[in-house]
Amino acid sequence: MCHAQSLQRCYVDDKVSRVAWLNRSNIIFAGQDKWSLDPRVDLVTKGQLEYSLRIQKVDVYDEGSYTCSIQTKQQPKTSQVYLIVQVPPNIYKVSEDITVNEGSNVTLSCLASGRPDPAITWRLLNPSADPLDGEEYLDIIGIMRNQAGRYECKASNDVKSDVKYVNVVVNYPPTIKKTQSSETQVGRMGTLQCDATAVPTPEFEWYRDDKRLSNSQGINIQISGTTAILVIANVTEEDYGNYTCVASNRLGVQNASLFLYRPGTGRDINGSACVSQSLWLLLASFACLFFKC
Repeated sequence: MCHAQSLQRCYVDDKVSRVAWLNRSNIIFAGQDKWSLDPRVDLVTKGQLEYSLRIQKVDVYDEGSYTCSIQTKQQPKTSQVYLIVQVPPNIYKVSEDITVNEGSNVTLSCLASGRPDPAITWRLLNPSADPLDGEEYLDIIGIMRNQAGRYECKASNDVKSDVKYVNVVVNYPPTIKKTQSSETQVGRMGTLQCDATAVPTPEFEWYRDDKRLSNSQGINIQISGTTAILVIANVTEEDYGNYTCVASNRLGVQNASLFLYRPGTGRDINGSACVSQSLWLLLASFACLFFKC
């Protein structure tokens, strides 16, 4: 519904004997006599020359043809005006915020009214915020984690725009992005770090061989969001070796090997110690074949 007013102008001269306003053959005013029961309608007259029709709080149902009928001594004249009512867009239905698993098909809906009919566009409000290919319905086939975020639906016509938003969360299994092994002397503090990405936020476990580690004397496990840190307060000879970081959520599990080792053993503290160990095993196998052990 609109709340503007419309003024249909009509000008006459002193030769006019009778004048009237009509809408769809219905008489609104005949001279100064009001025939319409609509309280929003009145006349605007300035002296004897103007005979204009004013409609307050214009509604879409007011759209149509209006006729100013003028009767003179010579012949009748008519002046016709077609009132077009424009209505700003109103998004009356939009998808609720959703959470889906990676790889799922997603359809977002955005329904709007307005006159003229509004054009509907979609954007994912990431740094680029490029327009997406969709109108009332936005189809995302096999959604990926980088397609998570806030989606903007915008309905626009010649009058103005309306905007609504839908938040989409994409669940995916853990991926361990970074590991940090530790080169530590006996008697010093050793720190192993494991960083993972996942939605929902992953849970972490630490293992030494097949034994799960927990906070105890000399061991402190710190977990903050997607980072897990294993702290060994006072490293002994028995603490050197392989440790396993396990990240899990309800969609999957991933683990990575880290090493606590004494200085001078030549291991790479950025997690390639596991590769080094595999290389030594490979060389040992070749040596065994060569010497027929």
